[in-house]
Amino acid sequence: MLLAVDRDFSEHLDALWDFDAPAISEARFRAELAKHPIPSREARETTTQVARALALQRKFADADAALDTLANDLDKAPARIRVRYLLERGRIRNSSGKREDAVLLFRQAANAALTDTLPGADFYRVDALHMLGIATPPDEQIDWNLRALAAADGSADVRARGWRGSLFNNIGWTYHDRGDYATALDYWQKGLTAREAAGDKARAKIAKWTLARGLRSLNRLDEAEKIQRELVVENEKAEAPDGYVYEELAEIALARNDAAAAKPWAAKAYTVLKNDIWLAANEKARLARLAEIGGVVGVVK
Repeated sequence: MLLAVDRDFSEHLDALWDFDAPAISEARFRAELAKHPIPSREARETTTQVARALALQRKFADADAALDTLANDLDKAPARIRVRYLLERGRIRNSSGKREDAVLLFRQAANAALTDTLPGADFYRVDALHMLGIATPPDEQIDWNLRALAAADGSADVRARGWRGSLFNNIGWTYHDRGDYATALDYWQKGLTAREAAGDKARAKIAKWTLARGLRSLNRLDEAEKIQRELVVENEKAEAPDGYVYEELAEIALARNDAAAAKPWAAKAYTVLKNDIWLAANEKARLARLAEIGGVVGVVK
């Protein structure tokens, strides 16, 4: 017989996340960890999310060390612990550039999820399949994402079905990277519809940005600009400026060969994005380009 905590602990844990603030999330998970005895399922599952928060801060060694504390008795642990351990170990490998290792771990996570009898198991299986759609070579990504989408569509679990918006987004990017902009736009429209139907305002804004990005690739610049300018107004009204929106408005201006119009948008984009941990680690050239277009001085390339 499952205890109440078993029925809802994973979902409770996931509700502590603020993916835009991994350090704050880490503090929340450490506070949660302090509530549970070390050998408990709750403590072990919480540790996987401490590791994830550390990895999002690019503290990969610390993240691995947290997961190492779970490794010795992993085979005896509940399936949910194994799944979440494998997911986070895989995300660490993927984020640190070891994709082949990540793929193996995500495959193991997807298989382990099939043995998970706790409610919500579908959510983590779709997570594993969706990570395979990210970490595998480009020619395999659509297949994995479609498998994840089928698993989400076929689930009776509300949270598992909630993956659909992310999957439409990822499938769209895979087609976009292949140069099939029309198909990408179709998936991104489906993603926006899914986000709006779920009442997810924050992710709906991201979906609108992505839709506009697809419109730019199709050279539908007026439509793309209209959406991005609407997002500027919405974000600034909420005192939450988005550097990626400013960046897109700069790119739209450049697509029109209007460097003068691009300059202030690029400068604003750089000001907001220069402290983005992921961009600083992975897209230095992109930041340097924004600084150059925006006429920002004193930036080391």
